[in-house]
Amino acid sequence: MPFGELIGLGIAVCVAGVATGLLAGLFGVGGGAVIVPVLYEVFRILEVPEAVRMQLCVGTSLAIIVPTALRSYRAHRARGMVIPEVLRAWTFPAVVGVAVGCAAVASGSLFKAAFVLIAGIIAVKLLAGREDWVLSDRLPGPLGMTGWGFLVGLASSLMGISGGSLATMVLTLHGKPIHNAVATSAGVGVPITIAGTLGYVLAGLPYQTELPPLSIGFVSAIGVGLIAPISSYVAPLGARLAHALARRRLEIGFGLF
Repeated sequence: MPFGELIGLGIAVCVAGVATGLLAGLFGVGGGAVIVPVLYEVFRILEVPEAVRMQLCVGTSLAIIVPTALRSYRAHRARGMVIPEVLRAWTFPAVVGVAVGCAAVASGSLFKAAFVLIAGIIAVKLLAGREDWVLSDRLPGPLGMTGWGFLVGLASSLMGISGGSLATMVLTLHGKPIHNAVATSAGVGVPITIAGTLGYVLAGLPYQTELPPLSIGFVSAIGVGLIAPISSYVAPLGARLAHALARRRLEIGFGLF
């Protein structure tokens, strides 16, 4: 690999780590939307077979997000902004959703299209700043909470994200303030990414011979080792910034993201 290309990849990896940490702390998301494209380009240059490349990106992204999400959640919890009943209601169904996503063999393109549509609708809601744009002023009942938790976990495992973006949108649609939604979403991301990482490790073991060195299933230990320390260090800074911003500014920032 040419030296210039190697330097470029190193810079991209460092930028991805910083961006991931800031996004995790600021918006309660894992930053998979940043990590996965960077990893995909890295693994393409390293000539990882296309048949396993995307799975390796998603699994590695989830593993990177584990410590990042944990540090982000702890920073938000210290400020008393987490909604504990949401964590209790969503943890188990979200983990089930992760398991289903890891085991799925069908393409997730249709689901991703639906997710983008939902994200677009909620982004418009946040950017418009209309307080009356909500589904309800309270959280749904046990069945509804179970369904949303499952959907958040499924999205995470298919897309290599912590589920924070979808979780934040769901909570704001049910009348929760943006600061509480972001803090709670960071907490939901911890069990989701742990379960997702384990799922992709197990799913990738049969393909070990096709994967690059120091891969454990569909998780690249090198990728985790390079990005996770940077993103974990930056995450509390993002959380501090989130609580320093006014509600409206945070809504606009999340809507643009």
